[in-house]
Amino acid sequence: MLKIGPYQFEHNIVLAPMAGITDAVFRDLCRTHGASYTLAEMVASKKELWQSKKSSTRHVNINDPEPRAVQLIGTDPQELADAAAWQVSQGAQIIDLNMGCPAKKVCSVSAGSALMADPEKVKNIFQAVVSSVEIPVTVKIRTGTDNQNKNALEIALIAEEQGLQAITIHGRTREAKFTGNAEYDTIKQVKQQVNIPVIANGDICTPEQADFVLKYTSADGIMIGRASQGYPWIFREINHYLKTGQQLKKPSSLEFKQTMFKHINGLHELYGEMLGVRIARKHIGWYAQHLPNGNTLRKTFNQLNSAKEQLTLLNDYFEHGF
Repeated sequence: MLKIGPYQFEHNIVLAPMAGITDAVFRDLCRTHGASYTLAEMVASKKELWQSKKSSTRHVNINDPEPRAVQLIGTDPQELADAAAWQVSQGAQIIDLNMGCPAKKVCSVSAGSALMADPEKVKNIFQAVVSSVEIPVTVKIRTGTDNQNKNALEIALIAEEQGLQAITIHGRTREAKFTGNAEYDTIKQVKQQVNIPVIANGDICTPEQADFVLKYTSADGIMIGRASQGYPWIFREINHYLKTGQQLKKPSSLEFKQTMFKHINGLHELYGEMLGVRIARKHIGWYAQHLPNGNTLRKTFNQLNSAKEQLTLLNDYFEHGF
């Protein structure tokens, strides 16, 4: 079972923090379907952005069940330490540091996975953040910056030495971004040499793959990202398979309808109608990949500009189809 600091999780399947996706609405859906531990979207550490409109929906949601985890991204140790302390004052119970994001706009300022190229700076960041809060600090990294520089083990050892409570490793280098296949040998190697929990991430899209990765790496947990987009049921399917070795029945049409309505209504409420309507489009696009005539549903939905129209179309689709 996965344990981070004082927190023991019922299942060892974690929802990855994904910018623009894992807001309070989506986290709630994933927890409903079996994700014991969910992380909020990454938040910039810069003080002037703490209260920005974009960041305001990304902070701790006091209504989230414990532990409430926030992911911070930045490059300055003191700035990150101050941001961590502020998040704790707002109700955060776990601080996760992002050293895994490969996005160009993040890496161009030497944040995210670019930090892995500077272990000394990583050490300073760990030291500063751990000493600024009394809650568990964790980190998400990649295997390295590129195939010639795989230093996940070095970073993991620094993390353990500096008092971090868990480490998540995405099985690709920064250079690989999301191309090619994730590899799990590096994760396995790290797990053999550190005593803090290790969570494996990357290309885990099916219950069978989840089972394989857990057994192959001996990781304490696995993190699911893209496979949950439009399909929050992935968590219960994995949990069921790990427990029984059997495939769980796929969600019914009624379950799709209820979940999509709950998701879209939640987005309209969280962001307001104008932004909520826009954000709903990408989520319906992902759900549509699992539905009959999904392409038509996606295209039609994308042309709608009001919350009422979106909900009416979904209702018509499930009642009458296309």
